[in-house]
Parts: sequence; C-alpha cells; structure tokens
Amino acid sequence: MPGKPACASIGTMTLPDHMIAVAITRPGGPDVLAPRTEPLPQTGPSDVLIRVAAAGVNGPDLAQRRGLYAAPPGASPLPGLEVAGEIVAVGEAVTGFALGDRVMALTNGGGYAEYVAVPFGQALPVPQGWSLTEAAALPETWFTVTQTLVMRAGLDKGMNVLIHGGAGGIGSAAIQICSIVGARAIAVVSDADKADYCGRLGAMAIIDRTRESIAERVMALTDGHGADRVVDLIGGALTAVNIAASARGGHIVQISTLEGGTANVPLRTMMAKDLTLSGSTLRPQSAKTKAAIASHIKQAFLPALAALDWIKPNIATVPLAQAHRAHAEMETRGHRGKLVLLTAFGAADRAS
Repeated sequence: MPGKPACASIGTMTLPDHMIAVAITRPGGPDVLAPRTEPLPQTGPSDVLIRVAAAGVNGPDLAQRRGLYAAPPGASPLPGLEVAGEIVAVGEAVTGFALGDRVMALTNGGGYAEYVAVPFGQALPVPQGWSLTEAAALPETWFTVTQTLVMRAGLDKGMNVLIHGGAGGIGSAAIQICSIVGARAIAVVSDADKADYCGRLGAMAIIDRTRESIAERVMALTDGHGADRVVDLIGGALTAVNIAASARGGHIVQISTLEGGTANVPLRTMMAKDLTLSGSTLRPQSAKTKAAIASHIKQAFLPALAALDWIKPNIATVPLAQAHRAHAEMETRGHRGKLVLLTAFGAADRAS
C-alpha cells in the first residue's frame, strides 16, 4: 500500500494508513494553513518514521506559506522543518536508532503532521531531562546556527558575537551556543522583557536597538575591538551597521533578510577590516551535510543541553490544527523563544 512504512508497527500498536497534517492551500497569510487528511509518509531504507509529538515553527515556514521558499525537489510540500517524537518504524539501512526511541529531528518538510519520515542522520536523541515539547524547539535553529556560526564562521572561545533578534528562536540558539563555546554574546533586542530573557539565556551584554546606536555600543562593550562574529536575520540597512560594528577579520553571518534582501555595502570599509559576509539556507543542503551538522551537535552540544537546565528555551504551544494562530503570532515579532505545535499525542505526553 502506498505510504506504508517498511516496518508497520511498534509493540502491539498498528500504525494507521492516514494522518492529520497541515497544508498550505495557496500562497498567502496565516489563514491559508488548513488541517487535512494525508497518507502516512513512505519510509525509505535510510529513514526513521517519527510519531510527532511537537513541531517547531520557524521563519522558513512563514516564507514557504507566502510562496517565497519552495520545497527542494523530492522534499515534502507540507510545512514544518523540526519535530520531536517517538520512532515507530525504521528503514533497513538505519543504524543507531530503535523502535520506541524518543528523538528530535530536522525534517525535509512535513513536520506539521502526526507522522513524518526523516533520514536517520538528521535525528538526535532527546537530551536527558528535556520533554518532547522542549526538544521540538531545537533542531531547526540549532542546525542553522551550528552550520553557519560554528562550522562555517569558526566560532571560538573568547570571541565577541553580536546577535540580532536575540529573543527569537535563532537568536536564543546563538546565545546558548556562545555560552557553551565560551564566546561572549551581545544580544540586540527591542524592549526590557526581551533583554531580561536574553540575559537569562547567557548573553553577556544587551543592546536596546530602539534607543542605542548598535555600532557605538558594540565598540564600547569591546574596548574598541568590535564584534568578531555577527549573526543577522534583518538585512537591508542593517548590513552597513554590522560592518561598522565588526572587528578586523570579522565574519558576518546572514541567516535571513526580514527587512530587506538588498543592501548598500560600504565595500572600502569591508575591505579595510578584512571582513567576510556569508549567507546560506539550511533546507536545500544535502543529507550528508545535515548529518554532519547533527554529528557536530551531538558531540559538542548535547552533553551541555542535558546538564544545563537554564538553557531550555521559552516555549509557547498551539494545537497542530491551529497552526495559523502560531504563524500570526510569529509575524508580530513580539514573542520570545519558540512557538511549538502540539499533536494529540504530544498533548497527552505533556500531560502525563
């Protein structure tokens, strides 16, 4: 039967033929998201099938809903790039995972659903002491920051790191990863509540962009040295600010362009400071690359995630069928931490 996984049961539980998933009915606003019945995903030889408890909501999901971020060839057209749940089927080539394992995973789409098939290299064990709801908030942001700031830009101990949108999902992950590595995170926020949140996550300093000059404040905080690394989701006019705030030999990591996909770049300043500006998107990366990122997270960060209770992100939950509410809330850019969708399985697990 199409969609039936190679291994169709766990224990005495028989898997259904269909599931509830949230689809994008047409490009547009949050109201174009609608729950519908879909066949269970096919499970390939290198896949694990996850019974989803919770799915994180991220910026690329909003872009895909608007028609601005197409799914790569072969990927699920359904939104949702990160989940946590329980493995209920494994492909014949899968190693290191078994039926019943509680995992978090970076998906190739399809996370807004009750079940999703994921290449096993993109799955990680849920950190000890973390709930499935909490774990669902990690993969997309932690894979993104690990790939760009850590593996590509060479984040290292003692560096000054300027992080825009410090209270959001990417910003929170970047602050936490800096704390683990031993770098000094300087978070940019827009109000006192977000400043307090970033401080609790481990930021060594906070800049209120509504009343302070970002570049001047960075230079004052670093005794004129500047930011060795910059994490930016804004783009546009902020690019010139990032260059002004950067230290010689610095690296600006462009993760998104929420306020402008083009910028006037002061090239002479960039050249004089010997700066690097890099950008990439995570979803089109190969399975090999995503597995390498997962391996880095497992070795470098999972022990700290299990040991440090303060590192858990602030989470707000919304039922899966009401995904439009989560998208509307995220578009206000007023939330802190992560928005997470709960399935019926996730709601029951959370209550137990």
